[in-house]
Amino acid sequence: MPELPEVEALAEHLRTHALARPVARVDLASMTVLKTFDPPLSALTGRLVTGASRHGKFLDVHLDGLHLVVHLSRAGWLRWHDQASTTPPKPGKGPLEFRVHLETVGGPGFDLTEAGTQKRLAVYLVDDPQQVPGVAKLGPDALSIGRAEFGELLAGRTERLKTLIVDQQVLAGIGNAYSDEILHVAKLSPFAAAGKLDAEAVDRLHAAMIGVLSEAVERAVGQDAARLKGEKRSGMRVHARTGLPCPVCGDTVREVSYAERSFQYCPTCQTQGRALADRRLSRLVK
Repeated sequence: MPELPEVEALAEHLRTHALARPVARVDLASMTVLKTFDPPLSALTGRLVTGASRHGKFLDVHLDGLHLVVHLSRAGWLRWHDQASTTPPKPGKGPLEFRVHLETVGGPGFDLTEAGTQKRLAVYLVDDPQQVPGVAKLGPDALSIGRAEFGELLAGRTERLKTLIVDQQVLAGIGNAYSDEILHVAKLSPFAAAGKLDAEAVDRLHAAMIGVLSEAVERAVGQDAARLKGEKRSGMRVHARTGLPCPVCGDTVREVSYAERSFQYCPTCQTQGRALADRRLSRLVK
């Protein structure tokens, strides 16, 4: 799933390549991807791209007073094209869900694609990003929140850290991958109760969050959009590295699976050498 660093890099890519270009045509390949109907997509024709920004994991393309807000979900992606087919795409054929032609039909622009069968990519055309329910409910941005506000956010919370920091209504921008990385750098168990951390642990967690995300943004921004996924994987310390040695201590990276997802951690660095139970009840193995 694209998270804060990748979405920030995609926004920068659009600021670099799409700025001041007019929309020539929009092709909708899937009716289910568009979540709004007013304004209509036809309102985009002729409008200039005036900017691109990010709200948590939502991408916001500014179009001369309108906002095309995109949530890429788990398997969505933005692909820039210098030349696109002038033939409108056929619904249900391939991963293409939405295409924007800029300057001229068949010229530069970008595609929104989604792999797999679980179609969760969402596109909204709105006057104000706050009209998008997911944006309106976002918590403070993970890369902008200060230490004092972060401490207040954690205080009294009973959720486990892994659960809390990926909750977009609590903290915006972090997903499964970077939460693994942040907790590893902070040397904290994914199952630690957020409200029970002492001040020193909160310091470590906040510093790790800002450091990991800033480092990832720095790596990602300026990369070609097609290379961002590979860049994300190459920078991971524990996420998706089950069975490999921890780059810090050499212990074997472990995994906990639950529902449709899993997370990775290092026992030596994060749980005092203890393995976490690989089941949804998530108790420490005795």
